[in-house]
Amino acid sequence: MDLTSTVLLVAAGLTAGAVNALAGGGSLITYPALLGTGLPPVSANVTNSLSVFPGYVAAAFGSRADLSGQRRRTLTLFPTAILGALGGTALLLFTPAAAFEAIVPFLVIMAALLLALQKRIRTLVGQPHDMSSRRRTVLLHVLTGVGSLYGGYFGAALGVMLVAGLALVLPDSLARVSAVKNALSAVVGLVTVLVYGLIAPVVWTAVLVLAPATVVGGFLGSKLARRLPQNVLRAFIVCYGLGVGVYLLFD
Repeated sequence: MDLTSTVLLVAAGLTAGAVNALAGGGSLITYPALLGTGLPPVSANVTNSLSVFPGYVAAAFGSRADLSGQRRRTLTLFPTAILGALGGTALLLFTPAAAFEAIVPFLVIMAALLLALQKRIRTLVGQPHDMSSRRRTVLLHVLTGVGSLYGGYFGAALGVMLVAGLALVLPDSLARVSAVKNALSAVVGLVTVLVYGLIAPVVWTAVLVLAPATVVGGFLGSKLARRLPQNVLRAFIVCYGLGVGVYLLFD
């Protein structure tokens, strides 16, 4: 790997790690960067899955303070996230990719709009504080399962999908919701690494360059999320999600 490719991957990893911590969708930065170094699509995809996973873990570690008081609830969502991610990997392995990829842009745009219209939607479905414990639990598992299914198949904008759904039912700030998202993203990422790492070639030299950069970016991004005002964080996630959706639509 030459110096230009190394610099490209380091820059992409730092940016993607921070973006994943704030909103998700960092794979739309790292995957094209890997292609830009000359890797074939399959190798780039699997290499990307292994490379961004440490960034997910770093983001989860960096935002652990915001899990205070909701760790037990988050842990109960892990089995659902694992099953959803396994379902997503099965979709990728055993069904035509074209059909699912065709709807991905619309799913991402829908997630961003869901977050943008959160207050209006809450007036229709009820405020999180007004939900019964049972209803909130059921909705949390459904939304986690759907988001993890999506992430197991197509990880880009996984964070946008999770935040948009979780913010509807969790009576917490976006920073605390993002902390749950980071933990769930790490779980989904682990599943995809274990599954895809066994079935396709991994370019380990690229992983060794990209992975540490995503760790640093993810940790710094998680700290930034705690300092940003709520309206700024929400606007960033919505705008980024819409941008990701439009990019996928015309890619």
